[in-house]
Amino acid sequence: MAGERRGDRPLELSAFRQDVVAGLSAPRKCLPPKYFYDAAGSRLFARITRLSEYYVTRAELALTRRHLAAIARFAGRGCQLIEYGTGEGVKSRLLIRALRPSVYAPIDISQDALDAAARRLAREFPKLRIRPIVGDFSRPLDIPVRRTRGAPSVVYFPGSTIGNLTREEAHAFLVMSRGFAHRMLVGVDLKKDPTLLHAAYNDSRGVTAAFNLNLLARINRELGADFDLRRWRHYAFYNPAEGRIEMHLVSMTKQRVTLGKHRFQFAAGETIHSESSYKYSVEGFRELAEAAGFETRKSWTDSRGLFALHGLERS
Repeated sequence: MAGERRGDRPLELSAFRQDVVAGLSAPRKCLPPKYFYDAAGSRLFARITRLSEYYVTRAELALTRRHLAAIARFAGRGCQLIEYGTGEGVKSRLLIRALRPSVYAPIDISQDALDAAARRLAREFPKLRIRPIVGDFSRPLDIPVRRTRGAPSVVYFPGSTIGNLTREEAHAFLVMSRGFAHRMLVGVDLKKDPTLLHAAYNDSRGVTAAFNLNLLARINRELGADFDLRRWRHYAFYNPAEGRIEMHLVSMTKQRVTLGKHRFQFAAGETIHSESSYKYSVEGFRELAEAAGFETRKSWTDSRGLFALHGLERS
């Protein structure tokens, strides 16, 4: 998908439809979490990051500010900075100011998100060379980077998004990134008290619930399905055996949902698994990175030990 530009909206919708149909046809119904982030979903997630229960963004931002000079020394000024995902870009702007990269290449599945991020950064950094790439990091990517010692390619993957991948998928993702990245900066949510995790994904204001349900609303809006959101509930819990938070959408009644020529039956209490968020120990993630061909040169954590940023270098 890398390199798709404007006018490729039909391709995006086709992939979206295929993934939804495949997920809802599976024995245990599921949906890929990458589709959370349409315009409405992105706004809801921005609200989530400001909730008192959601520690992730605050912890990562605090450690980034505290260790910014050391992070910049590791990555190297003038590098080619490649970022998976765009979001609001608070941490990205800190890194860009510190690194002064020769080029900044944000990668996102959403053309709209890329365009918005590029406009924001162009206003703030008028001399920065910005090369947005539409792509899906869960699939193999061909990233055009210059092979030069003076400007190594550095991949920035903040926000613990790597936790949305299974360990097998995370390994494959790191192996793929190794093909073009000299170094990586990867944000990882750490294992902790399950009560903190539960609160972070079940906030008192119901914003995470709205974020989860918006996935069904998006399928209705963009693919013409007929999910009745009143018949669905958000459900999130920590699975200690798997070391992950699981988010589900629970069918409150026996019902049928139509998407084009497809009909999907749901029993009362049946769920759609919409997201997993794996939590790691510092050593556990180091072992994963090493198996994928990276050495962990640096690991920074926030003062409470909630979150880590790992500095990886290609072996």
